Amino acid sequence: MDDHVTIRRKHLQRPIFRLRCLVKQLEKGDVNIVDLKKNIEYAASVLEAVYIDETRRLLDTDDELSDIQSDSVPSEVRDWLASTFTRKMGMMKKKSEEKPRFRSIVHAVQAGIFVERMYRKSYHMVGLAYPEAVIVTLKDVDKWSFDVFALNEASGEHSLKFMIYELFTRYDLINRFKIPVSCLIAFAEALEVGYSKYKNPYHNLIHAADVTQTVHYIMLHTGIMHWLTELEILAMVFAAAIHDYEHTGTTNNFHIQTRNPLPGILFLILRSDVAILYNDRSVLENHHVSAAYRLMQEEEMNVLVNLSKDDWRDLRNLVIEMVLSTDMSGHFQQIKNIRNSLQQPEGLDKAKTMSLILHAADISHPAKSWQLHHRWTMALMEEFFLQGDKEAELGLPFSPLCDRKSTMVAQSQIGFIDFIVEPTFSLLTDSTEKIIIPLIEEDSKTKTPSYGASRRSNMKGTVNDGTYSPDYSLASVDLKSFKNNLVDIIQQNKERWKELAAQGTVVYDGLLPSRSVLSPPLRCWIFFSP
Repeated sequence: MDDHVTIRRKHLQRPIFRLRCLVKQLEKGDVNIVDLKKNIEYAASVLEAVYIDETRRLLDTDDELSDIQSDSVPSEVRDWLASTFTRKMGMMKKKSEEKPRFRSIVHAVQAGIFVERMYRKSYHMVGLAYPEAVIVTLKDVDKWSFDVFALNEASGEHSLKFMIYELFTRYDLINRFKIPVSCLIAFAEALEVGYSKYKNPYHNLIHAADVTQTVHYIMLHTGIMHWLTELEILAMVFAAAIHDYEHTGTTNNFHIQTRNPLPGILFLILRSDVAILYNDRSVLENHHVSAAYRLMQEEEMNVLVNLSKDDWRDLRNLVIEMVLSTDMSGHFQQIKNIRNSLQQPEGLDKAKTMSLILHAADISHPAKSWQLHHRWTMALMEEFFLQGDKEAELGLPFSPLCDRKSTMVAQSQIGFIDFIVEPTFSLLTDSTEKIIIPLIEEDSKTKTPSYGASRRSNMKGTVNDGTYSPDYSLASVDLKSFKNNLVDIIQQNKERWKELAAQGTVVYDGLLPSRSVLSPPLRCWIFFSP
């Protein structure tokens, strides 16, 4: 702790001296406006860095920052179910010799946030200041039923920006890949603008933040973070954040069916033109990736500017595969492929496993607490109904679940859980067990932890009071609890829907009618790709 204080005092001396000089100059009336502005900005950057270090208490001075964690975030009816992971120990051991030792958070603040001015490294600027309410909310970011709505309210409707920055910080991705902080913040804010463009009830920045957090949870609590490389973790968090960017609130099929420009119906190029552009194949998913990468063509938003050519290419390939896998029309084929892979001796494909994690996160809200699940369901149904309103206006037949006067909400949720959600999470737990159990056994036999375990075992929550240091090592992984928790919550939610179905009523929070026709439209979920 003494070292921590020394570091802080050392780097505060310079801005304090500058500020005192400015006060004297102001008293004399001899101040250059340009110098005044530069010195105030400099002092502010240092104070912000110390604020982050002091209030969030990420790690003790001598702790290494684990570069990897994972989490999951709730999602909807359509994403993806891509696949599986593979562990190549030889490759990992080789990489462990090449990777630099991770610095403590204090050092990261020193050499990362205001280092541009103090050490003349050019890839960092001022960090993102956290409001106190955001700090409090993010203390639960490692929990399964994390309340992303509370984060959105605490952050002034910037939940995605803070979630991105939080996870990039926790995994030390900013330092590891020399991501300019100013670019990361600008990129996150641009993503939020794109997610808000159509004012979707469901496919919005809150959903993106939710899925990103859920991916984080899954990586963390299944131990998959010990299996992934740093670049793969960057790909997971990045893909989750952009996976629905500029979603129109309508389905792929709606785009395919509406060939002509429709003023007032859709905006931007994401009208019928997008179906023509992508030849009716994963129309929205292709756009999400393409539009997000287009943002990074702007210098001030190019978060990947310092990646090597090989890393940039590998990351892009992973992100494309993961986001395209969120197209629900390929759900059953993906499930079948991964199930078959589990039976093969060569094991699971890594990119497919990462896709499965993102897909599971995207459709995870039926596995969250009833309060969150019900709220997400109401938002999704309202988005479906808005599409149905457009279809009625255009003289088109209603897509499944889009007629607000006759949709069978409770039974549709039961069918969705039975035939989509439960099989997906069953496959996810089976896959993680096949990947992680051998790693745990190997780790227990060796005196020296594996590279992945050693670099992450002392990882602590980014936002804590210094009294609680959760153990994220391989030895702490409890796959049984992870699985049982999911099974219990899903079953509880299904029972709640069955009760509502039996009563013939559903509470819609003012968004939807008070009663719904109850019949299991499973085919609606199978063919409906939001």
